[in-house]
Amino acid sequence: MDTFYISHGSPTLSIDESLPARHFLKSWKEKVMGQRPTSILVISGHWETHEPTVNVVPRNDTIYDFYGFPKPMYELKYPAPGAPELAKRVKELLMASDFKCVNEDKERGLDHGAWVPLMLMYPEADIPVCQLSVQTNRDGSYHYNMGRALAPLREEGVLIFGSGSATHNLRTLNRNSNSESVVPWAYEFDTWLKEALLDGRYEDVNHYEEKAPHAREAHPWPDHFYPLHVAMGAAGKDAKAKLIHHSWSFGTLSYASYQFTTAAS
Repeated sequence: MDTFYISHGSPTLSIDESLPARHFLKSWKEKVMGQRPTSILVISGHWETHEPTVNVVPRNDTIYDFYGFPKPMYELKYPAPGAPELAKRVKELLMASDFKCVNEDKERGLDHGAWVPLMLMYPEADIPVCQLSVQTNRDGSYHYNMGRALAPLREEGVLIFGSGSATHNLRTLNRNSNSESVVPWAYEFDTWLKEALLDGRYEDVNHYEEKAPHAREAHPWPDHFYPLHVAMGAAGKDAKAKLIHHSWSFGTLSYASYQFTTAAS
């Protein structure tokens, strides 16, 4: 199994047919990954905890963790089965790799960073899904190492994907901007990220705060970026990155999404 980083952008991805990213995700099984995973592990930027936490539930509730959007968005459901066995396996792998504390949440369902892309990728909602939280009190290298610990899951048929946004500064969104108009700092950060990933400079991405132009503007808070580090780490240090989708919204919101293919041994 390859690993992936999906930029989910705005919650309106769930209903807005004008978004290119929506059509990209709807073509997932046809154009990106035809192989059906046994289960799915999502690392979403919308679940922050002090320690790594997995949700251990028999069936996932749909969490509407967004406010002031059109009413139809609050009527969408993604009742995917939970993946308690995968959750236990994630905990086992992390604790065997010096993550001393891994918690279990036995109530939490799927936040929109998980269910919005999943409802487009796997609309049948019949594949078990588990979520793993991010720790915004830690750094990129920590999350990369988290991914490395989870690498064995790829051999077990588990699809691992991080869900965030390649750029994520909500205060700078221009609702009147067209998709062709991109603010220079966002373009420069997004281009740096693409070049670093395609060149395999994963250590630079781990230390993006010092290496990338406009890092603080692109990610004032790292919650939507750390899922990328987990996906990178799970694929391995010699993995090859591929840009599989690229589009923009609101002048500064990049939907750049990446696939990581593990190097043949």
